[in-house]
Amino acid sequence: MSSGHDSFDSGSDPRFVDYYARASSSDRTLARFSSVMDRALGLIREQGGSGKTFDVVDIGCGAGTQAMLWAQAGHRVRAIDINQPLVAVGRKRAEEQNLDVDFAVGSATQLPYGSESADVVLLPELLEHVVEWEACLEEAARVLRPGGLLYLSTSNLLCPRQQEFSLPLYSWYPTAIKRWCERKAVTTNPEWVSHARYPAVNWFTYFGLSRWLSRRGFRTFDRFDVLALRPLTRPRRLLIGLVQHVPGFRLLGHVLTEGTTVWALKGSGE
Repeated sequence: MSSGHDSFDSGSDPRFVDYYARASSSDRTLARFSSVMDRALGLIREQGGSGKTFDVVDIGCGAGTQAMLWAQAGHRVRAIDINQPLVAVGRKRAEEQNLDVDFAVGSATQLPYGSESADVVLLPELLEHVVEWEACLEEAARVLRPGGLLYLSTSNLLCPRQQEFSLPLYSWYPTAIKRWCERKAVTTNPEWVSHARYPAVNWFTYFGLSRWLSRRGFRTFDRFDVLALRPLTRPRRLLIGLVQHVPGFRLLGHVLTEGTTVWALKGSGE
């Protein structure tokens, strides 16, 4: 993603575009994004917001898979990504399915949307690629209405498994070695990151992102809090109860879970 300057590179290596376009339409990806939408709507229902048509902004939309799922469900969707070739793929797919998604090419740190114009903001697998990640989150918070829901998924510093680099235990590498790998990934070893133009440069924990958002008036939930809102078998409910209420189990749960997921409701006082 863009570093936030006025000009940004919206191109991409064709090998990355081909790889991402295929991956974005896989059954696994569709199931994951469908689950995200179901859980988001479930959390909104818990707050008394069911039965509405929502204004949705998908930041870092890629080939538009998640945006189109929300459009299929009848919501008004705007989708933006810095990668022009992937946005073109998304536009073409939406047209073929007769879906109304407002696609745009642009920077996550300079969104072309009005303040408090969205009920749901989606940030899938984006923050790890944005050097100025705080500016990205500030923009997401700006366009979200009070009471609205922010969903983000990103890298996990705690878990040794990750998909950003094809290097073992990469998330646990010291920062200096990560920076060396980042330089190699955009010069001599692009295969480490599937030829992505903007490889991951940030590594997060739920706890750090939760503190950042809480200071800005958000109420946050992790994947275990959201799972607890769904009907579960007795063994799974007992396991989620341990994670939620026994000291240390929540941390262990995050160590064992690939990726960081945060759900955040914007306070009315924002």
